[in-house]
Amino acid sequence: MDEVAAVPKRPVGIPPAAAATRRGTLTRQLGLAAVTALVIGEVIGVGIFLTPAGMARSLGSPFWLLVIWLVMGGMALSGALCYGELAARFPEAGGGYVYLRRAFGPAVGFLYGWKCLLVMDPGITAAVAVGLASYVGYVVDLSPTAVKAVAVGAVLVLAAISIAGVRLGAGLMQWLTAIKLGALALIAVLALALGRGDWSNFVPLVAQRPGADPLPVALATALIGAFFAFGGWWEISKLAGEARDPARILPRALALGVATVTAVYVLTSAVFLYLIPLERVTSGETFAAQAGEALFGPAGGRVFAGIVIVAVLGSLMALLMALPRVYYAMARDGVFFKAMGAVHPRFGTPALAIALQAALASVLVVSGTFNQIVSYFVFVTVLFVGLTVAGLFVLRRRDTAAAPYRTPGYPLTPAIFLVLVAVMLVLLAGHNPSQAALGVGVVGLGAPVYFLAVRRRLTQQGTGLNDLDSDDPTLGSG
Repeated sequence: MDEVAAVPKRPVGIPPAAAATRRGTLTRQLGLAAVTALVIGEVIGVGIFLTPAGMARSLGSPFWLLVIWLVMGGMALSGALCYGELAARFPEAGGGYVYLRRAFGPAVGFLYGWKCLLVMDPGITAAVAVGLASYVGYVVDLSPTAVKAVAVGAVLVLAAISIAGVRLGAGLMQWLTAIKLGALALIAVLALALGRGDWSNFVPLVAQRPGADPLPVALATALIGAFFAFGGWWEISKLAGEARDPARILPRALALGVATVTAVYVLTSAVFLYLIPLERVTSGETFAAQAGEALFGPAGGRVFAGIVIVAVLGSLMALLMALPRVYYAMARDGVFFKAMGAVHPRFGTPALAIALQAALASVLVVSGTFNQIVSYFVFVTVLFVGLTVAGLFVLRRRDTAAAPYRTPGYPLTPAIFLVLVAVMLVLLAGHNPSQAALGVGVVGLGAPVYFLAVRRRLTQQGTGLNDLDSDDPTLGSG
């Protein structure tokens, strides 16, 4: 009876969302459709309009292009299934930060958060925002200064929507994702219905065309391009603290989202090749423009630019919704400014954490330094994603109790993912070893910060360290 009496009860007449906000925690209100839309919206951005050109030109073979998309789709799906189990085990805001902390300890989790906060999150947000503004500038002819203004404006408006409520942001994401998928489907239907392409563009199907790179080099180049096109699916797990039934919804949404993205990429690439023969492929921009002209005439470039704007707008929205949850989770654990762990009393969102990311991204947009930042930290980001999935082996060995969701095909599924991650790391390091080394070095600088400042402060307070090392899944949950 004492244990029952000790359980806090929601006051009669107060909705669950309001009760959660009163407790200063995030509200669980995202359903399967919303989370799936976030996965698709995060992944499908400008990449699908740019990467197929370089991949097709390098491979010189429709068959090998299909193989690369399927391999990368399989990699993303195996990783998504693993992240699904991690999200089911620890249904908290923070995603990779939470899983790394649970598997390898608070220091590793802190280093992941250090990388996200200082460099990668604002850098990728700025890069996506400027990409969006650049396509707006193509449609309405903007000056370089105006492009930056549009980019900052997009960040601030979408951040305000994210602050105003996760349900509002998720609703906008569902509409953007529906428009995005509808536009891509319309392109495929029009291409076939109007007969603007030529099936002979797929012949020879397997053999490489003259001028293609040697197959090993082409496969390596195409794998990197495809990985970038699929990048970001792992970020949505950071919203686990706001999913209604995370053990059921997160695994399904991740799997459905990645499977949908794979199908869209294969179909879109096939349509592009149907419209434009490989011999005429020069760059991503001209590839998309050529496809647009084949379908819509002289205005085709602007029509495609409009579709890209919608696609990138969805990616930017997903970034501003998901990424700040890491800062929120770190603050709740006492390893970041306490104010970042506050939930807005009216909107029920980590408003200050979202505002911080928007502010840092806006500074990078104005300074124009984001491209170098993103390129430096791609290697270490892939490394952390692989380490997160490797943590599933550690957590399974440590906790043999049945999880709410278990990765299908374990241990083969995470093993396949880790092999492909190792391949990607070798390719990325070989492509630019100085960038990889610098990214790892900057992340390594977070180690003395943790041990000399954060850990010492938590030890002096007498709280926090034991909690951070604990396996209590309710800690810091939203």
